[in-house]
Amino acid sequence: MQSDRAQTDPSAASRLPVRRVLVVDDNPFQRRIVSAMLSRWGYDVVEAGSGVEALSECAATAPDMVISDWMMPGMDGVEFCRAFRQLAREDYGYFILLTSKGEKDHVAEGLNSGADDFLTKPLNPVELRARLRAGERILSMQAQLQDKNRQLAVALSDLQAIQLLIDSDLVEARKLQQSLVRERFRDFGPAQVSLALSPAGHVGGDLVGFIPVGEDCVVLYAIDVAGHGISSALMTARLAGYLSASAPEQNLALTRGAEGAPLARPPAEVAARLNAVVLNDMRVDHFFTLALAICDLTSGEVSLVQAGHPHPLIQHRDGRLTEVGAGGLPIGLLHDASYDEVRFQLAPGDRLLILSDGVTECPGAHGGLLGEDGLKVVLSGLSEVRGPALLDSLIWTLAEINPQPDFPDDISGIMLEIGD
Repeated sequence: MQSDRAQTDPSAASRLPVRRVLVVDDNPFQRRIVSAMLSRWGYDVVEAGSGVEALSECAATAPDMVISDWMMPGMDGVEFCRAFRQLAREDYGYFILLTSKGEKDHVAEGLNSGADDFLTKPLNPVELRARLRAGERILSMQAQLQDKNRQLAVALSDLQAIQLLIDSDLVEARKLQQSLVRERFRDFGPAQVSLALSPAGHVGGDLVGFIPVGEDCVVLYAIDVAGHGISSALMTARLAGYLSASAPEQNLALTRGAEGAPLARPPAEVAARLNAVVLNDMRVDHFFTLALAICDLTSGEVSLVQAGHPHPLIQHRDGRLTEVGAGGLPIGLLHDASYDEVRFQLAPGDRLLILSDGVTECPGAHGGLLGEDGLKVVLSGLSEVRGPALLDSLIWTLAEINPQPDFPDDISGIMLEIGD
């Protein structure tokens, strides 16, 4: 004979799981009455005559639902409910506590012990069935939640595996990007060049470098691609190819003299060429700032173009700081943009510093940014430090005043020091 649950919907028997219900009562007659109703409704029924016996049954079969009398010798229903909740199981067990009319005042105690619902004896079959259906809905929702959690756990595990692969690739990408700055220091005799590059994440959009031109000239450049991350790093790598000292025939900063010797292009012309390349050939959404300087190592004469990059600084031999540059548009914003050059003289003992905006925009100890004035204070305190140690000390100082665990933006710099 079909159960009442299946009669209303012929497909219900194939859709709904058969719930196992444990009936706990020290009165055998009461157990048989409840068990008979449950069996008629299609439940898989097991019985126990005491709390201790019920616990043993729960450990063996893990019933979906429990209907337990409150008043039982030895372990009563409330104690059994507490012990039931302590059992280790994967899914949830729905617990209904049976009370007599005189025990209604103790319903709160039963619910606090872990019971989900309660019924008053003698049982009303209609009410019992309604409470069981409510319990089944809760168990179904809990099963769906568990299934979703399992799916999320699998998805999370997959994402973690992918993230590990991405992190591994980014570590290698960082190594490759750092390799773009092959030399962090070179002594040219009359002058020395030092470089620093510290991406904010695994990879960044900053690039610094120098291009020797003959014996007494060097081109310095600093690039900061808007944003930071993989796309910025890819653009930085491509730009490095246009300014590579190891491939002078492809270097946009170089041209050929009458006898084929490499010559430095005027900085404003280099900026215009890079602007055309970005807008016409690369066709990317990124733009970048640039500071590029041609330095005569013998005379100390410098010709510089500033395309949106922070103003370079001259730190004189006596420690004074002077800003240089004419501002200008970043590279890759407007077609046919023009750029202006500035010229100045470095005296013996002077040094030229070209730093990214990650330096001045480094968070300070009191919630603000370091700013240009703060940078000048830091550099004044480091006026006696020479060579690569100056840039290293600058980054260490920024790390000390930065309240965050990491820098929010890439930090890069290049420095030319004229010998005494």
